[in-house]
Amino acid sequence: MPLEKLRIASRRSQLAMVQTNWVKKELELAHPGLAISIEAMATQGDKILDVALAKIGDKGLFTKELEAQMLVGHAEIAVHSLKDLPTNLPNGLILGCITKREDPADALVVNSKNEKYQLETLPSGSIVGTSSLRRLAQLRYNYPDLVFKDVRGNVITRLEKLDAGEYDCLILAAAGLSRLGFSKRIHQIIPSSISLHAVGQGALGIECVNERPEVIEIIKCLEHKDTSQRCLAERSFLRELEGGCQVPIGVNSKIEDGVLTLIGMVASLDGKQLIRDQASGLAIDPEPIGIKLANVLKSQGAGEILQEIFNITRDID
Repeated sequence: MPLEKLRIASRRSQLAMVQTNWVKKELELAHPGLAISIEAMATQGDKILDVALAKIGDKGLFTKELEAQMLVGHAEIAVHSLKDLPTNLPNGLILGCITKREDPADALVVNSKNEKYQLETLPSGSIVGTSSLRRLAQLRYNYPDLVFKDVRGNVITRLEKLDAGEYDCLILAAAGLSRLGFSKRIHQIIPSSISLHAVGQGALGIECVNERPEVIEIIKCLEHKDTSQRCLAERSFLRELEGGCQVPIGVNSKIEDGVLTLIGMVASLDGKQLIRDQASGLAIDPEPIGIKLANVLKSQGAGEILQEIFNITRDID
């Protein structure tokens, strides 16, 4: 029986609503007779803004409430920033679709006092705002003379704090800035040689209830093959390392002539240890590439680094 209405679960944040409204618009264009609505709500990660993300846990921090809506039958799909979606989903839910990726790179944003600087020329002691342990570890490794300070809140709130002088610069996702119309605030795209991006960064993941083929049929028009293959390799890498959104694990991936190359990184919180390598394979079978790379890094000591991080964060809790 054809689906007559589709309810989309979404976070209530401005970026989440921009992303979800884009999905809604694309689906309406592809399915003119389908009634589509958005069920917006705040997640745990949206409510707790005075504590660093790493201290409040990360498994489903921005997704659990949306998943609950689908599991009780109040929504058919949920739209996530794919980097926020855990690699192990609750029973009954699947990752139904991955959309075309925006630029997955990290970006440097500065206030007016620091426009003459690039990341590599920032004066010693400059205050860098980031809530990501992945960014923090890599930047500490490359620029130990900088000072790093946690920053929470939505993108607009963070930019206001930057412009008020609380920080000399921020590190944010280029994709999020672009989607919110802040492309002009991107002062520098940080090269992957300095900062590998988060798993799935720049792509949207559409989660849905398993065994609903009519829903899969509706959303498959948004699937982007290249992005999907790259992100599935990245997610299998993260899953094999048993890492989460708030662990210093970074990636970069590309597909050339049917071959997918995945670069991966694991670092200690203080940035003093950083292990980085790569693996390649056929793009049509992406997940074994991620598993292979994870095992390569484990053989170089990644497991010990991640265990130490787990022990530190457990003690904090």
